[in-house]
Amino acid sequence: MTHPGRWWHLLDDGRMQCDLCPRDCRLHEGQRGACFVRQRGAGAQRDQMLLTTYGRSSGFCIDPIEKKPLNHFYPGSSVLSFGTAGCNLACKFCQNWDISKSKDMDRLADEASPAAIAQAALAGGSKSVAFTYNDPVIFAEYAMDVADACHARGVQTVAVTAGYMHDQPRREFYAKMDAANVDLKAFTDEFYFKLCGAHLKPVLDTLVHLKHETQVWFEITTLLIPGQNDSVEEVTAECAWIMKELGPDVPLHFSAFHPDYKMGEISATPAATLQRSRRIALDAGLNYVYTGNIHDTDGGTTYCPKCKAALIVRDWYEIRAYEVTPEGNCAHCATPLAGRYAPFESQFGRRRIPVAIHQPQ
Repeated sequence: MTHPGRWWHLLDDGRMQCDLCPRDCRLHEGQRGACFVRQRGAGAQRDQMLLTTYGRSSGFCIDPIEKKPLNHFYPGSSVLSFGTAGCNLACKFCQNWDISKSKDMDRLADEASPAAIAQAALAGGSKSVAFTYNDPVIFAEYAMDVADACHARGVQTVAVTAGYMHDQPRREFYAKMDAANVDLKAFTDEFYFKLCGAHLKPVLDTLVHLKHETQVWFEITTLLIPGQNDSVEEVTAECAWIMKELGPDVPLHFSAFHPDYKMGEISATPAATLQRSRRIALDAGLNYVYTGNIHDTDGGTTYCPKCKAALIVRDWYEIRAYEVTPEGNCAHCATPLAGRYAPFESQFGRRRIPVAIHQPQ
């Protein structure tokens, strides 16, 4: 199954260059890019970019929105999550490597049209649909079509991404998104180059674009890996950059690494490292800083930036207390909280529900 892809041009030497991300893959007839899913056609289609995973997924589940993680985007709501296969980064520590590194298209067992996905979200009571598990950048055309179908039915859309895109597709892609969680994997180009096969600057450019040129609600996640990107100096530099370029109200999540893929020899991140990093970020002036992949109620709680009251108390993905007005203000001092809010009547909780998508007849 293939679908016409966008963002490419032909080179003078006859190759086709993919213009979606900074990898700038240059393809001969029939060749796939580094992501494995964007392919130059052959024969009559040799002057066409093809997206080989359009309409196909590695699975659908209903999750709590906090699992994305998004703590300030309709807290307590559910999100219909899905991904495809492949990735345009080569992270040696990938924790979804069986999907993102897959070159076996048979893994994509579920077929779903954009309309079917939007309908499934409505039927399941989900406020949003998340493009996740692997990076939606590489299936941008599919994600954008799903977003259109969702918006037509009042369902919002979420991109969980590494943010590694060129400017023009970035603008078109995020024009369709309501929220995003961007993985800022480290704050040195050396880390990106050696461990991800990429570069830092395009990710920073994505974050600046989201903040200053869109209405997308976004949060940032940094997976802290012992000895690789968890030093006081690097965390301090990252927080200072966020404060200066994005402001104090962009939520930052520090998440714990566990041994996986090609970095099985490195031990899991100690809880103390995440808690130390959270203190650094708060001391830098950031208002909303969280810890993830560890049991840390304090690190999962949203506090009022003014009166410091505990407004949304979380235990893993379960909300234990909620003291935010329907307008998104502190119930104690009326200070507005950054994010997107609605009347809080119930929560989805810590469940994870697999979903089968039924194609319209």
